[in-house]
Amino acid sequence: MKRFDTISVRIFSVLLLGILCSAALTWWLAFGERQNSISNERSSYRADRAKHAEQLIHAIDDLPAANREGLLKAIHRFGLRVVPVPTNVPAYQASTPYGIALSERLSKSFKIIPLPPAPENCLIRPDDRGPVDSCEALIFVLSDGSGLHQTIFPAKPPSTPIQAETYYYLALFLACIAGLALLVSRMTIRPLQQLAQAATDLGQDINRPALIETGAREIRQAISAFNFMQLRIRDHIQQRTQMLAAITHDLQTPLTRLRLRLEKVNDHELHDKLVGDLSNMQMMVKEGLDLARSMDSNESLQALDIDSLLDSICTDASDAGHEVNLIDKSKVTIMARPQALRRCLNNLIDNAIKYGHRAQIHLLQSTEARQKWLHICVRDSGNGIPPDQQNRVFEPFYRIETSRSRETGGTGLGLTIAMNIARQHNGKISLSNLPEGGLEVRLSLPIKA
Repeated sequence: MKRFDTISVRIFSVLLLGILCSAALTWWLAFGERQNSISNERSSYRADRAKHAEQLIHAIDDLPAANREGLLKAIHRFGLRVVPVPTNVPAYQASTPYGIALSERLSKSFKIIPLPPAPENCLIRPDDRGPVDSCEALIFVLSDGSGLHQTIFPAKPPSTPIQAETYYYLALFLACIAGLALLVSRMTIRPLQQLAQAATDLGQDINRPALIETGAREIRQAISAFNFMQLRIRDHIQQRTQMLAAITHDLQTPLTRLRLRLEKVNDHELHDKLVGDLSNMQMMVKEGLDLARSMDSNESLQALDIDSLLDSICTDASDAGHEVNLIDKSKVTIMARPQALRRCLNNLIDNAIKYGHRAQIHLLQSTEARQKWLHICVRDSGNGIPPDQQNRVFEPFYRIETSRSRETGGTGLGLTIAMNIARQHNGKISLSNLPEGGLEVRLSLPIKA
């Protein structure tokens, strides 16, 4: 059912259903008009036939009895024959429209005796096909007392309007309608798909080339607005990055001078405190610059063996004396920015070591909506994070521990930088507390062929 959530399928279904309903309505109206025309034509034919039969019966009644047989043989196609008038006939009303019309015209001039619709009461057809099982027989009592028997056969039903060839034409008609609806839906949805893909690519590369403005006027307006939005976002990020880079550069010089002047402080306790404060300031400036760079990476995408990258990161952490273990292997190659992704993973592992004392890395794979995902799960053995704060820890400078001490926590930018880098790769980061204790930080990255 998820296929019917797409705009292309909805447009295709609406067009196809609308055209089919219109065609069915047109067919119904045309068929009804055809039936009305046939009915009117039959009514007119019955009236003319009844009028001619009335004139003929009057003419037969005026003829001498000896001359009637010759006339009846000459006009045998009218189904008339002189018969004795029956004496005991059950009451029976005329049933066919022609019989009713004829009875209404002749009832004032002749006595009419309807006979039951039985095979013995039906005359032989002129084409010698034998007696029929369904007919209407009437006897008109002439002025000399003799009876004139007429057989009225039911009219043939109209031929069905749907012939064998009609089904082939109908199939061809439906195929043409389906092809037209499919073409229209694809023409309508293609520009939206291009914009959606461009928006996805924009998250990976803010410096991607602008879209070519082609198509209908509304599409060109949308593409132009998208290109302008991309330009504004790129200029905003570049200005912010340049501003932070300039601030960082300008602060390095006075911070360095302060550190040199602190060497002249004789009070060792005061000296250590001031040096610690300067170190914290330099670290905050560096992480602020890293945050800006995480939003504007000029590094190009390339095929990356995720197992090799994680093995290198774990080796570096182990060499530094930390307990970091890579539990699983994925054998997956993804498209990524190596340095940015390394910074993201380092931040996640550093947090696990800092707050959970160790890090275990598990690699999982899944498929969601035809998209394959690689999940890098970093697990620690700490106290976890309360569920109501798991979303807030991604906010810049937000820390669960509020002392702002470097010994008990960082600046609150590590997860923010990691989230920005994950979004650059069309990925996501989620947090969950483990049942046995500890926190799992899951970095999910799409696997592209």
